[in-house]
Amino acid sequence: SVTRVKSLGRRSLGGGVLQVVITLVVAGAAAMAFGQSLAAATAIGAMVALSSTAVVLRILMERAQVESPHGRNSVAVLLVQDMAVVPLAVLMGLLVGGGTFGEVAANVSRIVLLATGLVVALYLLLNKLAVKVLGTLTLERNRELTIIMSVATGLGSTIAAHAIGISPALGAFIAGMFLGASPFATQIRADISSLRVVLLTLFFGAAGMVADPIWILQHLPLVLGLLILLTVGKTVIIWGIYRALGVSTPIALATGICLAQIGEFAFVLAKPAVDNGVIDTETHLLMVSVAIASLFVSPFLVPKAGRIAGWLTRRASQGSDLGEHTESADIVIVGFGPAGQVAARSFVNLPTRVLVIDLNHDGVRRARQLGFRGEIGDATQFDVLEHAHLAAVKAVIITIPHFESALTILQHTRRLAPQAHCVVRSRYARHSHDFRTAGAHAVFGDEEQIGSALGVHLEAWLANPLPHS
Repeated sequence: SVTRVKSLGRRSLGGGVLQVVITLVVAGAAAMAFGQSLAAATAIGAMVALSSTAVVLRILMERAQVESPHGRNSVAVLLVQDMAVVPLAVLMGLLVGGGTFGEVAANVSRIVLLATGLVVALYLLLNKLAVKVLGTLTLERNRELTIIMSVATGLGSTIAAHAIGISPALGAFIAGMFLGASPFATQIRADISSLRVVLLTLFFGAAGMVADPIWILQHLPLVLGLLILLTVGKTVIIWGIYRALGVSTPIALATGICLAQIGEFAFVLAKPAVDNGVIDTETHLLMVSVAIASLFVSPFLVPKAGRIAGWLTRRASQGSDLGEHTESADIVIVGFGPAGQVAARSFVNLPTRVLVIDLNHDGVRRARQLGFRGEIGDATQFDVLEHAHLAAVKAVIITIPHFESALTILQHTRRLAPQAHCVVRSRYARHSHDFRTAGAHAVFGDEEQIGSALGVHLEAWLANPLPHS
């Protein structure tokens, strides 16, 4: 949705756009260096530029890493890649069409015009007509309506796209985007969740059937070599982009590791390319084999992306701008988002030396505006906390919402400052016991605090109910 895109911020969106463009260009240039034509190299670059939303997002959600720094970056890039599928599909149509400059221009105009018409039709259907029709009905009593609407919209858009001469996959993708941004999106996701699993299984099953196991075994060194080159290459590209945008080395590297595979949309882009002779059969088999291998490796790499990045950086100070300060603080606040800022208000007018450590430049800037020492650094790295001179610290407040990161910081803190009073924020109540076991003296859960606040408010209202205005 437009709201979701805006919430990512310019840096995340810019990183996603740069990733798609730079990866496409680099992969295409590498393909041309190995003898591929410009059209074939462009098709290969488009396939390599995309990562797997289905695999990466599911793993991040299962591991509760979506809110981690590298998780947020990965989700931002994946969203940009999903939006890039539309222009990439148009690009593939141009490569397949060929012809003179005038013919290409005419083809571009036709595709853009037809795609725009499809977009307008879907917008009117889902945001105007469907709202009026379904708004007169009770969805709780007509649960099948959302299922029928979503299936009819998806299949109808696919058939319409094929009928007007553009990619059916493009039609299905546009339908999915509009369904996801419609007023019925939440109900649709709940009602078709089981159908989504079935279709996703069929999709990956069909993609796997494209591969030739015998061919893979015969060319195993080539497949493995290209897999390693692809994984390292995409990781380095994404790392370089996010480092240029001011992200620390470990987080930028972890983001690259998460997105180092070839995504499922590569199969969609590859089909018209091989069917129309843009790429030959051998190249198609190689790209499909490497894509499947990268998807197979991803469940092992993505959950450990943070640890791998930390190990590869060797020195945590390489990923931070933490300065050398001989004066130790009384209180250290790790993470200066909304929770950290609220906690810090208690110390503004006190003669207490406060050090704020945060990966976000804006958070550090706010800390300094309040009169605190603010340092940019990844507190999950042992050396960063060691350089903060925790030995004389009285208290450490950890406000990081990501469980594994907060737990790692707590463990490092207990090792470096056993005397410090450790206060930890726990986003979910189920993690409170783990924090206390690791040495936290006080744990404040988001769920418990919200529930308590709701109860206090309702109790006060019941004691003195005020009429609603």
